[in-house]
Amino acid sequence: MLTPEILENIIRTLDSKKATEIKVLKITDLTSIADYFVIASGTSSTHVKALADEVEDKLAALGQEPKNIEGKTTGWILLDYADVVCHIFTPSERELFNLEKLWQDAEEVDVSAWITED
Repeated sequence: MLTPEILENIIRTLDSKKATEIKVLKITDLTSIADYFVIASGTSSTHVKALADEVEDKLAALGQEPKNIEGKTTGWILLDYADVVCHIFTPSERELFNLEKLWQDAEEVDVSAWITED
């Protein structure tokens, strides 16, 4: 599966399970650790875990397993799919770590085509 397909599937899955504030940062020119960061919020630690589980299950069904998973019992879960790293936060953890500010030089990718309007 190509990176754009992984990215789209993550976004669509997060959106279908009511993740909030879904953003994608293109970090290709800033670091070698990945090409994209997906950043999303859940409403609680339970919701964050459910979102991460759903992303993991959806991509596994498509033949993609994460290289690494961090934080399964915290308010910040990271799913590493090599070129795409998915960060799912509780609102307080997202505010605390503020990846958007840390990576402010990254290009924000328009994901509106993959998100349904309520």
